[in-house]
Amino acid sequence: MSNDKGLQDVHVRIGTKQTTRAVELGQATEVYVASDADHRLISKIVALCEKHGVNITYVDTMTELGEACSIEVGAAMAAVIKQ
Repeated sequence: MSNDKGLQDVHVRIGTKQTTRAVELGQATEVYVASDADHRLISKIVALCEKHGVNITYVDTMTELGEACSIEVGAAMAAVIKQ
């Protein structure tokens, strides 16, 4: 994501609960997951994304993902929402 402008220009849901809900409701087009997030969380969202056919992009750190989402804290995951 270092070459991206970040996720601030698109509609996103940030965090585990919001990302999970977006995937379950069929609203997510892509999910970003921080590689350093809790592996129990990662495995659940990966399985859910595979079930719903949602692409996953891995980001190195929660801090990097938080910055890309224009928030001041780290984020374990974020979903890009269909327009």
